[in-house]
Amino acid sequence: MKKLSLLLLLISIFGYSQKFKVDTLLTDKISIRAIQLWYGKVWYSGTDSKFGFVDLKDRSEKKQILLSDKKLQFRTLAQNKKNFYAINIESPAYFFQIDKKNLDYKVVFNDKDSTAFYDALKFTDNNFGIAFSDPTNNQRLNISQTRNGGAKWIHCNDCKDFPYLEKGEAAFAASNTNISSFGDAIWIATGGKKSRIYRMRNKDCNWEVFETPFTQGTSSQGIYSIDFYDENFGIAVGGDYTKQSDNINNIATTNDGGKTWKIQASGQNAGYMTCVKFRPKTKGKEIVAVGDQHISFSEDFGKTWTEISEEKNLYTCEWLDENTLILAGKDKIIRVNFQ
Repeated sequence: MKKLSLLLLLISIFGYSQKFKVDTLLTDKISIRAIQLWYGKVWYSGTDSKFGFVDLKDRSEKKQILLSDKKLQFRTLAQNKKNFYAINIESPAYFFQIDKKNLDYKVVFNDKDSTAFYDALKFTDNNFGIAFSDPTNNQRLNISQTRNGGAKWIHCNDCKDFPYLEKGEAAFAASNTNISSFGDAIWIATGGKKSRIYRMRNKDCNWEVFETPFTQGTSSQGIYSIDFYDENFGIAVGGDYTKQSDNINNIATTNDGGKTWKIQASGQNAGYMTCVKFRPKTKGKEIVAVGDQHISFSEDFGKTWTEISEEKNLYTCEWLDENTLILAGKDKIIRVNFQ
């Protein structure tokens, strides 16, 4: 891995020449696909049951604990006011609750379904949290939710209100970002044989499903990440994990809350992407996306994209503020400060 600390790069984005600084916050033998920002720290969950944090001001201040001796693989992480929550991807799936104050942890729910494979986990407010797992034979996503801040979880392994998936349609556990929320709406994105958007309003479990023109048709194709700027404008990114340079129909935007989608920059982007996030305080105009092979940026609502870095093996990202981006992936967490 090339040295990143205090590296000053000169690139052309936002229509003019701008500097940004990249520094490494954490290195470890770990794959990280889910992060949270809280109390001046980057919190992460990853492979081999690892959970921990690194301080944003003093990177020497860090801590890592093992949530289990079973070497569980975590690709989800979410938080409310009191706790963090993480779910491993294999069956049985353990829902871990980690106290923010003292890092005491416990299992608050256990999904023993043989096909359990949790793709994403999100709290939309302090009380309501939702997670979803790949489908069983009933061809519906398995939904688990809490309405009391995580103390009690309800698992619906045959959610009759959730639409049937098409054969070969599932979801990707790539960055914990194929779920998004704004206001009273929650969106979930799928991929595989079909790549679609599912939307629920008012936490009422009445799901709608919308078709997309996204690349789809094989198990490795589809939407890997979504983000919504408001109740109407959203973006989806992805592609084909097995053909990462492919860049046809792998970015799309919606202006009507996910009902219809328009392909953007087809054939004119850096390829497969696992995470997308709107830059704060830019009214949805500026967007960052990261894939295994690149970091890319759009300054025109996702219509065109510039590859700003060839840094590899990054899977997920989160804006700390409008000028600071945190990214994580294989063996590292990095910070990008835009000058």
